[in-house]
Amino acid sequence: MRIGLVGLGKMGYNLALNLKDNGHEVIGFDLSKEARAAAEKDGVATAASISEQIGQLATPRVLWLMVPSGAATQAVIDEALDLLESGDVLIDAGNSNYKDSVRHGDVCAKKGVAFLDVGTSGGTSGARYGACLMIGGDQKAYDLLSEVFDQVSCEDGCTYVGPAGAGHFMKMVHNGVEYGMMEAIGEGFAIMREAPFDYDLAAVAKNWNHGSVVRSWLMELAEVQLAKHPDLSDIKGIVAASGEAKWTVEAALAEEVPAPVIAQALFERNASQMGEENFSNKMVSALRNGFGGHAIVNE
Repeated sequence: MRIGLVGLGKMGYNLALNLKDNGHEVIGFDLSKEARAAAEKDGVATAASISEQIGQLATPRVLWLMVPSGAATQAVIDEALDLLESGDVLIDAGNSNYKDSVRHGDVCAKKGVAFLDVGTSGGTSGARYGACLMIGGDQKAYDLLSEVFDQVSCEDGCTYVGPAGAGHFMKMVHNGVEYGMMEAIGEGFAIMREAPFDYDLAAVAKNWNHGSVVRSWLMELAEVQLAKHPDLSDIKGIVAASGEAKWTVEAALAEEVPAPVIAQALFERNASQMGEENFSNKMVSALRNGFGGHAIVNE
């Protein structure tokens, strides 16, 4: 299948290679000439504009977005809807607010364009070798593309969960849970660091990741990062918050569901950006860099 992919950053670039490995022809577009050149170097065809990109797709045309949420996604969708026709499929696989995705589903439906909101987890390595996909939107469009989604996701890592907005709501809560888990890991290693014993923290992470109740990919990343940065002294404890946990807390408030762990994890990140650095925040920053390539602030 020939697929148009908008956004060739860390996630989009790796997804393009994943699609290519699974026998699909990708026509990529990115505002950055450098990003387009990097994709072309690895055998991914690119277009100089979204208009040119869509013009190279066969009907029903499939346009897959991997761009930052908010204004950037809105701009691409607005431009794409002027070019797409009834029967085409528009996929938003970024971290959009689920309310935006509900609205985009309605707008697309009025034009006859099928809309899918695809929550995407697994970081850059998942995008490259097998992601976790949480899919909402048009059921018929999902059925049309289910084989493609299965190919680029890990085993049992692709699920259709409901109408437009359902995929991004699920991803939003996933990220809120992730915040809480990362905060707990950071706090745990901060306590271990101050213990009356001289622990090798990378060895602790390795042990915990073999048979223990807290074993996980995040714990694997903790081992990797602690092996590279044993005391994290070269990392400042400033942790960015990309927005999904805030939306999760807002949803919890609206639903009157208590979510103190997720809320506190978000507040800890906010505090870190105001100068309240500690070892726990350094650990969370290192974990974010490990799974998503997110920038860390160096000492």
